[in-house]
Amino acid sequence: MNSKRKDFRSALLYLSPALLIFIIFVFYPILKTFYLSFFITDRQRNPVFFNGIQNYVDMLQSPDFIETMIATLLFILYIVPGTIMISLFLAVLAHGKFKGAKIYKIIFSYTLGVSVAASAVIFRFFYHPENGLFNEVLSWLKIEKIGWLIDSNWALFSISIPTIWISIGFNFIVLTGGLHNIPKELYESAQIDGAGWWRQFKNITIPQLSPVLFFVTVILVISSFQSFAQIDLMTGGGPSGSTNLIVYSIYQDAFVRYDVGSASAQAIFLFLVILIVTYFQFKFGEKKVHYQ
Repeated sequence: MNSKRKDFRSALLYLSPALLIFIIFVFYPILKTFYLSFFITDRQRNPVFFNGIQNYVDMLQSPDFIETMIATLLFILYIVPGTIMISLFLAVLAHGKFKGAKIYKIIFSYTLGVSVAASAVIFRFFYHPENGLFNEVLSWLKIEKIGWLIDSNWALFSISIPTIWISIGFNFIVLTGGLHNIPKELYESAQIDGAGWWRQFKNITIPQLSPVLFFVTVILVISSFQSFAQIDLMTGGGPSGSTNLIVYSIYQDAFVRYDVGSASAQAIFLFLVILIVTYFQFKFGEKKVHYQ
């Protein structure tokens, strides 16, 4: 018994720096946000009136918040499948044994070194309504120009493209690492049996890569929920709130309108949504994952 207690104290001592960091930067902010979500606050963000669950009721009954959640879910639908399909295509393409494969791997993964802010600035130039690259190409093809960032029908899709572009680098590297771990003997046996490229991809690559695909899907869903910088730099939540995703809405309430109670309620709601979505991803998605 004394030995176990001594081991527990030693473990606690070694873990104490990490626990201290978690308490200060993770647990305390979560508890403080949960506490503030029940209050009306002043401009200095101090709680002045206990409002109970009214902040949550107002949030769920707000048409603006419902539009924000619809825009957030649409954004995730654009980002997750688009990023995974392009990253997987490039990873399979660069995995082949051909001259210059390493150069292609460097090219496909270089977006990992580009910041979200830099990509947003680059694409703002591309999306310029008069002189942008994309509209110049449309004009050359005799197609009417598009208000990429100023048309509410196009703005959400427009900010999805640089988000996918910036996400490809990380996902390409992870998927390439997964492809390298697939035993070559499986492909050799399949070739002896006369299986073509598609059958090998469908029956060997995808099942063997499923743990990595599951990992990148979970990470992409969470990061898509948390997207902020590109929205702030490219559209500011507009036009007409079409790109006002939930994290940007929290920022607006907390730091522009000084309504910290409402922002805290949205932050707790977002935390619960991510928690639930991640739980269901593990509950249902992991069943289709093939572990060796």
